[in-house]
Amino acid sequence: MTKKKRIGLSPLLTLVLCLLTAAAGGAYTVLSLAEEKYGGDHSAYTKQAVRELSSGSMEYKLAEKVLGAEQLAALRAPDQTADANEALLSELSEEEIDPDTNGDGVYIEHIYSATYEGYMMVVKDPKKVFVAINPDMGSGRAAPELEDYVEMHKALAGINGGGFEDAGGTGNGSIPAGITIINGRLISGGSPQPILGITKDHKLVTLTTTGQGALDMGVVEAVTFGPTFITNGKVTYVPGTDNLNNLNPRTAVGQTKDGTFLLLVIDGRGPSSFGAKYEDVVKIFQDYEAVMAGNLDGGNSSVMIYNGRYVHYPVSMYDSRNLPSVLLVRGDE
Repeated sequence: MTKKKRIGLSPLLTLVLCLLTAAAGGAYTVLSLAEEKYGGDHSAYTKQAVRELSSGSMEYKLAEKVLGAEQLAALRAPDQTADANEALLSELSEEEIDPDTNGDGVYIEHIYSATYEGYMMVVKDPKKVFVAINPDMGSGRAAPELEDYVEMHKALAGINGGGFEDAGGTGNGSIPAGITIINGRLISGGSPQPILGITKDHKLVTLTTTGQGALDMGVVEAVTFGPTFITNGKVTYVPGTDNLNNLNPRTAVGQTKDGTFLLLVIDGRGPSSFGAKYEDVVKIFQDYEAVMAGNLDGGNSSVMIYNGRYVHYPVSMYDSRNLPSVLLVRGDE
């Protein structure tokens, strides 16, 4: 009996088909996320979100695909009844916000590359930047969210700060990770850790030290996270020395030679911004001529608020996390 030859796909053809299937699936996922973000039953959210889009960005094109050009234009049109905060948020969609338009010495620049979009808050007066911590730290109760800190301290702006115990991604911000210093007192930690501290002279310190070592250096406020990026003008981050250098949402802080603070948040894990690697963050701070810079808690924790409103949307899109520590910017007295 003659045996029939089994006809199958060649290995190369199989690979090509797998890649095409994966690409189609990825495109479907991105479009599905965009439809959820802009086409769902979240009219107030949708209106605010589309006003912040940069014309020509990938996110803008996705929104246009979901909503259609006419509806997108209508949603982005100025609202004659909008309050001052809404007007401000519409300005945050520009590539670069005009520096210090209201004279408070604080402005935000929209930055982006092929893989990420983010925001750099520039604070000219270093005395305005300070650390705030959970008033119930260690109690087991959930820590405040960033908007709560901003309200409690009547701050103009803020970003998330140091890390915290977060087993399974369910941490409530009650227990900070590593060293925490506030008002010149060591609140938690003691062993050597990468810290981001502020001295009594309002200078940013980014290095690995003990709690007592930080106090001896004149540090009066500090949180723990890492890695450090730039110390005394020299890049200290070495690529390949950790397993966390993927594309992710990022929060970081830096300072220039004249004392200007740089507060950075980069979006990630979304259709318009996959995130940044540590090397990307280092390059951003070099472009801003930072002499000190270090990484803060990122991922789901990354968040920025300015003038009472979220500058961007946290990874969850609708809410921010409970945080044990934050960096705030004082408003005018």
